[in-house]
Amino acid sequence: MTLAPFGARLRQALDTRGQLCVGIDPHASLLAAWGLGDDLAGLETFSRTVVEALADRVAVLKPQAAFFERFGSKGVAVLEKSVEEARAAGALVLMDAKRGDIGSTMAAYAEAFLSPASPLFSDAVTVSPYLGFGSLRPALDLAREQGCGVFALALTSNPEGAEVQRAVGADGEPVAAAVLRQLAAENAGAEPLGSFGAVVGATLADAGVELAINGPLLAPGIGAQGATMADLPRVFGASVINVVPSVSRDVLKHGPSVAALRDAADRFVGEFADAVK
Repeated sequence: MTLAPFGARLRQALDTRGQLCVGIDPHASLLAAWGLGDDLAGLETFSRTVVEALADRVAVLKPQAAFFERFGSKGVAVLEKSVEEARAAGALVLMDAKRGDIGSTMAAYAEAFLSPASPLFSDAVTVSPYLGFGSLRPALDLAREQGCGVFALALTSNPEGAEVQRAVGADGEPVAAAVLRQLAAENAGAEPLGSFGAVVGATLADAGVELAINGPLLAPGIGAQGATMADLPRVFGASVINVVPSVSRDVLKHGPSVAALRDAADRFVGEFADAVK
């Protein structure tokens, strides 16, 4: 059975659970902080605890694929289980994979994360448009067909990103603006929200481009990278209603206590609500 469009499902999740995405980022320093080994057992415990604590209450969980892939096939098996259990508990799963390629390779990446036949089937996936926005077509088309979402990197929270994203094309349009414009075209006419989103860092001093794409705006950089929920109205303006604030370390550092993880997530949801009053 084909899912309802991702944008509609996301809008409902944000409205009912609050606007927050929490990463599942089992990197070595967090495993150590939890008293876990940097090994498969630690990975399993970490991931299971985050899903148990948050999947029934936050709108979006965002596993970072690389932190599972570094353990090989057994790590990917843990990722598969985490995705399955998170979705079963009601969270939307955004696979943070940042895949980008052309032709049949891009199609294969799309099938890995957006095909119901895949054990990694997720509600949405992050992609890189820097082989040309048109290279994303296999992912965009499969997402639309399956009721899934795609988040393309536009203005990321790392300072190095500006080398490419702020570069100006021959037509005078910044690269990030071109990405956002084409996402807006994909979302044209969608209600209540399009399914094709952009990654736009909460750490930006000034976006400087049109962010009204009728789609979600994933906003990393809150917490450890220095941005706060109070910064979001300034960065995103009227589009803040469609922002999905992404927090990883500043929630995850409160583990392994399930109660503390839940309290941290609830606090960020409340801070967002206060910021946009």
